[in-house]
Amino acid sequence: MTDTGQKISQWFASHMEHTAEAASTVSPAIEKAADACVATLLQDGKIITCANGNANVLAQYFCTALLSRFDQERPALPAINLGADATTYSAICRDNRFNDTFSRQVRAIGKPGDLLLVVVDDGHKANLIQAIQAAHDREMMIVVLSARAKSDITSLMHPDDHELALNDLPPNEATPILLLILNAICDLIDHKLFGG
Repeated sequence: MTDTGQKISQWFASHMEHTAEAASTVSPAIEKAADACVATLLQDGKIITCANGNANVLAQYFCTALLSRFDQERPALPAINLGADATTYSAICRDNRFNDTFSRQVRAIGKPGDLLLVVVDDGHKANLIQAIQAAHDREMMIVVLSARAKSDITSLMHPDDHELALNDLPPNEATPILLLILNAICDLIDHKLFGG
């Protein structure tokens, strides 16, 4: 086997190991997170997502799966990714308020009964923490998907909130696992709301 072939094999082996580990640690929390999303949607709430950097792709993917479809035709479900609006994001940053990038938006559009889903792939950032605090001020439930084991965000969680934390994976290794978790949540939402 060539060095390149060995490297590729090693990448897949590592991915399978991380996937198996995640299955044993976060599987019970996946259903609880999906149930929280379903409860929000059944009460005419919306799901608001936020993430930094590459994790924003995951947040947008989740919103797209809700607004368009995941695996079956069904009505659109209300979801907003706060990182998708580059104009608003850059305007808030321009005013040297990076830490307010998401919390300012949560305060403007969040309402009691909504849910904030936060994806964290590279450590816990101040702007995500402030978004969680703003969501709590708005009486919103929180779901956090994190590549890091429990840390400073854990202390912010209320009893009705949910944190799904991987075992301190670097972003490039965490991303496919976080995507798998989001796919599982999407599938459960569809199943619980629409059957099939």
